[in-house]
Amino acid sequence: MKKVLGVDIGGTKIRIGVVSESGNVIEDTTIPTVLPLYPYLEEQVLKMMENYPDLLGIGIGTRGMVDAKTGVVTFETELEGWQGTPVKAQLEAATGLRVEINNDANCAALAEGKLGAAKDFERVVCLTVGTKLGGGFVFDGNVENGVHGGAGEVGHLILYPHGLLCGCGRQGCSEQYVSGTALKRLIEEENVIDPDTGKLAISHQLFRLASTGLSSAITVRDRFLSDFAIVISNLQAVLDMDCVVIGGGVADSADDWWENLLTMVEPLKLKPLEIKRANFGNEAGMLGAAMLVMDMI
Repeated sequence: MKKVLGVDIGGTKIRIGVVSESGNVIEDTTIPTVLPLYPYLEEQVLKMMENYPDLLGIGIGTRGMVDAKTGVVTFETELEGWQGTPVKAQLEAATGLRVEINNDANCAALAEGKLGAAKDFERVVCLTVGTKLGGGFVFDGNVENGVHGGAGEVGHLILYPHGLLCGCGRQGCSEQYVSGTALKRLIEEENVIDPDTGKLAISHQLFRLASTGLSSAITVRDRFLSDFAIVISNLQAVLDMDCVVIGGGVADSADDWWENLLTMVEPLKLKPLEIKRANFGNEAGMLGAAMLVMDMI
């Protein structure tokens, strides 16, 4: 049985798992993200290798942009010192194992495309709606990275020209309108008050409040989902995918908004399209990272 290490690097925590070729998680541990990141990562990986000397490879998913060919983190502003790190070369030298690294949203997409909700589809787009809006494309079982590692940056499609300023420095990017951060802003703009507390609603309550008929919450929900539907339609026009998988923290409340989204997407479809909820939650990034290297060993 082939076993590899899957590593999912986030802003506050790192998830490390030993994964079999069938996707079975043999061991799974979560540790805090400590800076400087690379020496800490190497130390943790070597510890896991002591316990599992039969590991055959290491897959890493990380926030930020990655050149998957060279294994270098090309853009990441919040993990100090991580940008520019040649992770693949350094970790291969330290471990003697093959190392593959990619963006965390791409890894989540790979998990859903190979093992999860979209395993029976050929062209898959995975959208991760959390604090920001992430995306990953998996076509014929392979992650589409683009020439510079920037494919799948769905959150930076411009949805409203000359709109809200994004962290990338441009205006009107889709993650300013479709994300947990966007929901928080919309709630404040519409002054959505939770009747139970008399206080401003928080993001994960918004869709529940809309389902009870609260007019201000309905306004926010419909603005949010209308923009989300346009993002999906625009992606279909360019990629002609056969499946969209939606995950992330905002998707945890999907019971309260899923049918509304499907209704809004329907008249915008150019071709048949399946829209599915992600099978994997926080585990997706680690599983997908493992799949990066599994087929290469």
